[in-house]
Amino acid sequence: MELNWVEYIGLAAGTLTTAAYLPQVYKTWRTKAVGDISLVMYTAMTAGVFLWMVYGILLKAPAVIAANAVSLALVGGMLRLKLKYHNTDQTPPKP
Repeated sequence: MELNWVEYIGLAAGTLTTAAYLPQVYKTWRTKAVGDISLVMYTAMTAGVFLWMVYGILLKAPAVIAANAVSLALVGGMLRLKLKYHNTDQTPPKP
């Protein structure tokens, strides 16, 4: 499939929005601190990104597929970290 300028805009947008997850994933993986990470938000985000990826596959849209495949790995990884470390977080309780 030939990429046109519209597809390049989609790829650029997907790269930027997907890359935005990297600092949070890295910090959480490094510190194992998940107390302030929302389980509901990451569950919903993982499901939503998965559905966007399926949508891209059905439309045969490379930018949508690629961005959401990588995003799924990142938000799914965050969800996994949240579930794995939720009992070990040493964040002090809020007053």
